[in-house]
Amino acid sequence: MSSRSQCRFLIIGGGIIGCSIAYHLAKAGEKDIVLLEKSALTEGATWHAAGLVGQLRSSRNTTRMLQRSVELYDRLEAETGQAIDWKKVGSLRLACSPDRMLEVRRLATMARSFGLEMQVIGPQEACDLFPLIDPKGVLGAAFIPSDGQVDPASLCQALAAGARRQGVKIVQGRKVLDATLADGRITEVLTDDGVYQAETVVLAAGMWSRELGRKLGVNVPACALEHQYLVTEPIPGMPANLPTLRDPDRLVYYKPDAGGRLVIGGYEDDTLPFGDRGIPGDFARQLLPENFDRFEPLASYAGQVTPVVNTVGVRQLINGPIPYSADGDFVMGKAPELDNLFVATGFLYGIAAGGGAGAIMAEWILEGRPSLDLWPLDIRRFGFLHGTRAFMYPRAVEHYAHHYKLRYPGQESEVARGLRRSPLYEILKPRGAVYGSKNGWERPNWFAPEGVEAVDRPGFTDQNWKPHVAEEHRAVRAGVALIDQSSFSKFELRGPGALAAIQRLAVSNMDRPVGAVIYTQLCNERGGIEADLTVTRLGENQFYIVTGSGFGVHDAHWIESQLPKDSSSAFLIEVTSAKAVINLCGPGAREVLSQVAEEDVSNEAFPFATARQITLGAAPVLAIRIGYVGELGWELHIPTEYAAHVYETLLEAGRPFGIRDVGYRAIESLRLEKGYVYWSADVTPDYSPYEAGLGFRVHLKAKGDFIGRAALERQKAAGVARRLCTFTVEAAMPVLGGETILKDGAVVGLVSSAGYGTTLGKTVLYGYLPKDLAEEADFDIEAFGEHYRARRVEGPLYDPENARLKA
Repeated sequence: MSSRSQCRFLIIGGGIIGCSIAYHLAKAGEKDIVLLEKSALTEGATWHAAGLVGQLRSSRNTTRMLQRSVELYDRLEAETGQAIDWKKVGSLRLACSPDRMLEVRRLATMARSFGLEMQVIGPQEACDLFPLIDPKGVLGAAFIPSDGQVDPASLCQALAAGARRQGVKIVQGRKVLDATLADGRITEVLTDDGVYQAETVVLAAGMWSRELGRKLGVNVPACALEHQYLVTEPIPGMPANLPTLRDPDRLVYYKPDAGGRLVIGGYEDDTLPFGDRGIPGDFARQLLPENFDRFEPLASYAGQVTPVVNTVGVRQLINGPIPYSADGDFVMGKAPELDNLFVATGFLYGIAAGGGAGAIMAEWILEGRPSLDLWPLDIRRFGFLHGTRAFMYPRAVEHYAHHYKLRYPGQESEVARGLRRSPLYEILKPRGAVYGSKNGWERPNWFAPEGVEAVDRPGFTDQNWKPHVAEEHRAVRAGVALIDQSSFSKFELRGPGALAAIQRLAVSNMDRPVGAVIYTQLCNERGGIEADLTVTRLGENQFYIVTGSGFGVHDAHWIESQLPKDSSSAFLIEVTSAKAVINLCGPGAREVLSQVAEEDVSNEAFPFATARQITLGAAPVLAIRIGYVGELGWELHIPTEYAAHVYETLLEAGRPFGIRDVGYRAIESLRLEKGYVYWSADVTPDYSPYEAGLGFRVHLKAKGDFIGRAALERQKAAGVARRLCTFTVEAAMPVLGGETILKDGAVVGLVSSAGYGTTLGKTVLYGYLPKDLAEEADFDIEAFGEHYRARRVEGPLYDPENARLKA
């Protein structure tokens, strides 16, 4: 008869991530922790990892997490007594093209914003640091002194030793087979030698996480791909203490190895998925067959970067499966499908992330949220399609191939496209729509006029779509436009307790008349903004919720996790696929709508921030008078089968008014001028409504208790420590977000959103400043290593009185 065991925390997976989570839970004082590993520690992907430890990533908080890894590796050997071969030798990143030098300068700007030391150096300095480099073609480099390398297996064993020392029980050779579920929780975990009951389960099973997740009914878009690196024979006169080296233009990386050898790997085109039809059950500490033909282009590049490798032999070519995900980034957080399951998997650079990711996951498990907002890594950024073979593997292979290739702003994926299409897709395509992909949706980014090629030509400082997006912007400001926004995530909250539920969730008073449209925030207990959305009251206990295309899983999970356990009281229904959305906007919007609507759409009959059912042509339409562009307009929510009819009706009625199609890139510049924020950039769980300038949406006097009220009351009484500010630069500067805000040469903030305001003729930027600087006027913005004079300005820059919006 199989044994039965109980614990508080059950971690599945004994690689670097699982051991780090166990270590950090124990360091936090937790007891009764069990880690299960189906074979032996490190024997999935950890043991054959290359071991490079780099810290700089495109997200400030992800960078901070990786900095915590380095802080741990600095002390771990002394703490555990176990050698990890941690060498803080720095990392060198070469630039061999003008665009790559631009990228290096942008990375330097980001590093400065993130508080990470990074030096931009010349070719000779790069060769001084890594004398094996051939300087031919090298234009410069980036050097981060605090990066390094570590032995992956030793690191994992040290974390395990530290965890055991604090009471963690590690069980090797114990394979998880299945689990029993009840009431949205895992009640039992079934193994090949016993049953475990745990309050909290953590899935950190690397490449096996997707298969285990499917058994639990959980979508885990993590997979594995083949990755190769070679180990050279000893190199005569090999210098000591070389930094790690990356040459992204030639797709290769280097790690100095023991005995005067080099480890050389890279990211080639068309790697192969591993386990896409299931991972063999006995796969452990195994390598895959060498593929010298596939590695040959990388070997050739390596011979250009460091010609000495052409003169020495190859000791070994290693081909092993490495973790990956549907978008190339980690998969972390609480699974939205189950109340007591956390996921930590898909770690391409798990050795670099391991220490910090374990610490963050321990916080997430114990506090319900991490100390840093990690939306770019949150499992809730994924929807159903991301976990399918048809989407995940092609996207993962594409991301792998682009790991080192230049990735320009606005550059779109080319594979796994066309999966979610609006009813207007085939209508807009021949009208010049250039589509981008968001959460699987095909969305028109811009429209190519007749005679212009309908393709993106991205770049760091110039893009082919700029003049055409500017014309779309002007059409919204001066005329009338149609925008297909069917990809909005849409929900209905219903039930006898719906009003009470939405009142508890939202910071605004939601007890408004039927037909009211309320822009509001949903906050956590700390007052951080978990969601930024609009809610329309359709009935006494019926609310229509609209949020961004990529935020549906996240926002629905937040809402449902706060609803009463009695599901009959209030329940959430997703209606995204039931409704297409056409945004009719611009000063001429009413003239067009009045031509085709049977109802009175005058300002008196249909004021701003209200919604009505109207008949448009022959279609029933929920018209919501609100928008994200700062002009008179209506979001028209239409049963999908009527969408084409409504579009054609509006297009015909709008011809005398010069109506035109507009895409999402114009929306971005329009909202920046108007002062509208974007969740995940300008507002996140790290910031409160008062800090973000949204205090007018917090109705402390008009309603009772709600989630985060106590924290917001304290903040209002004490005042905020920082504030979201708006800046303008007279020049059309190259901005992407992430630029550095400087005051008298000192770093004081980070740009959260930025773009060119076509109407204003200026660059518009948002960013948080400490309260003692939030009244200052003059600042500098650093972008691509250049400094631009910026002026802080108050309030929305366009139509601050909302006269046009409410016309």
